[in-house]
Amino acid sequence: MVLLAASRSTLCPRAFRTAQNFLKTSQRAFSQTSPKLNSSSARQRGKSDWTGSSGRRMPLLAFSTVLSTAAALYFLYPSSTISLDAPSPSTRLISAQEVGEHSSEESLWVIVFDPVSGRKKVWDLTDFVERHPGGEDVLIQWAGKDASKIFAPIHPKGIIERTLPNSSFLGFVDPSTLPDDADVQTEDELRVEHARQNMPPLGAMVNLHDFEIEAQNVLSKTAWSYYASAGDDEYTKRENAYAYSHYWFRPSLLRRPVGVPLDLSVSLLGGTVKSRLPIYISPAAMAKLGHEEGERNLVRAAGQAEILQGISINASCSLEEMVEVRKEGQPLLFQIYLDKNRMNSEVLVKKVEEMGFDGIFFTIDSCVPGKRELDIRAKPVVPGGVASKGVAGAISGYQDGNLTWDDLTWLKSLTKLPIIVKGIQSAEDVEVAAQYGASGVVLSNHGGRSLDFSPAPIDVLYELQQTNPEVFKKLDVYVDGGIRRGTDVIKALCLGAKAVGLGRPFLYGNGTYGEDGVSKVIQIMEEEISTSLRLLGCTSLNQLTPSMVRYSPRDAAPRH
Repeated sequence: MVLLAASRSTLCPRAFRTAQNFLKTSQRAFSQTSPKLNSSSARQRGKSDWTGSSGRRMPLLAFSTVLSTAAALYFLYPSSTISLDAPSPSTRLISAQEVGEHSSEESLWVIVFDPVSGRKKVWDLTDFVERHPGGEDVLIQWAGKDASKIFAPIHPKGIIERTLPNSSFLGFVDPSTLPDDADVQTEDELRVEHARQNMPPLGAMVNLHDFEIEAQNVLSKTAWSYYASAGDDEYTKRENAYAYSHYWFRPSLLRRPVGVPLDLSVSLLGGTVKSRLPIYISPAAMAKLGHEEGERNLVRAAGQAEILQGISINASCSLEEMVEVRKEGQPLLFQIYLDKNRMNSEVLVKKVEEMGFDGIFFTIDSCVPGKRELDIRAKPVVPGGVASKGVAGAISGYQDGNLTWDDLTWLKSLTKLPIIVKGIQSAEDVEVAAQYGASGVVLSNHGGRSLDFSPAPIDVLYELQQTNPEVFKKLDVYVDGGIRRGTDVIKALCLGAKAVGLGRPFLYGNGTYGEDGVSKVIQIMEEEISTSLRLLGCTSLNQLTPSMVRYSPRDAAPRH
């Protein structure tokens, strides 16, 4: 038996709390074991138990011979004695009641279901609270509880194991100690189950609006609220789509044999990226909220259709999971928010370059999350509970809000990949992006999810074509936000856009019919683009010109 003692005054508050937690856990876990260890074997056991696979060590306590090992230390409460012959976490069972005792920032345990073992693991997140990318509040809210249901849809598989040291895994929860109603379906889950049993066949989806209606029926309240939410009063979200009704075609007929095969392909980023259609999947997060395969469904459908896809930094699948289902030669662009810790961003950029991504979307229009009230209201606030920030608030804590154009210069210094600045909302900033060496820009307001009353992207595109048409020769110009029809795509292409992105429609397709739903969205758009192009009198996208579209200040006739 090894006895190590230290006064409270020698420990920083965080280290002292860790010492107390370790002692309490050790006393409970080790009390059933009797073998004694000498000092040498005890130190060796400490090295094994307190060092994770990444090499990260627990906070160090400097005293006598323990310091000389420089491998790991034991944090002890004064006058306490422990046995170091502990049962392995892989065999230890922990009661739900014991987990519930660790429900504060000072000692924070959570239960999370592990799909590999099919069991619920207990994790000590005490030393991770301050580093959690989504902020401290969400962890504190679930401290001492079973967070399985909320965790799985918004995290890649194995993320805890890859992030935390081995010592954070404490064991498995004893299923016999879980409350009887732990796995009872909620009212919302029952509603979703009933709605999915009564879904119409996929063939009944005629346009993208149909997917949105069906998604609201079958998605969970959390998923729908995250996907559909927008900033403040959502004027910009509505205007993004409505603005297209102010642009009218000027068809030019009997000039070309429109019965010949159409060419809908586009060449992007100086010819380095090819797409069979002038649409791409915008980088959108949390696809697993709608389907267990999440972004993997989007990757597979995009690969099958031979179109470009943007991968969100906040994807609910890992990069490895998504690249695993990528077709050979399939174009993928990675979307990044810069991290407050720039080293994290640097490592990530190097990783996606090594994984063979074709470019980077650098998002600049969400330096802070917009006030997405639908998302915030999705989870009711209980008396004495922590106010919800919504899914968006929970996943954005790491983002750096202090961005300047110099950050584009820094990002370019890290990689040879082309960089597209996403979130441009004025014609003047397109020229600035060109001056700073961007390969492209996306005229976008984050789907109306950031600044309410920011301009509709199609209006910015029109202004750019009117005031600075030469800039289209300097870099690629893309548009996303509010696009729901093939006519919307053709209008944007006429005004100079290289391609257009769609976000929510693909999330709705995935959330309703999975991969088949995503493919159906692509099919509908391809058919509408083809029909619109022929009726406009063209057989190829390169025949489209600004003269084929006129702006009308008059409101269009009501749809119904």
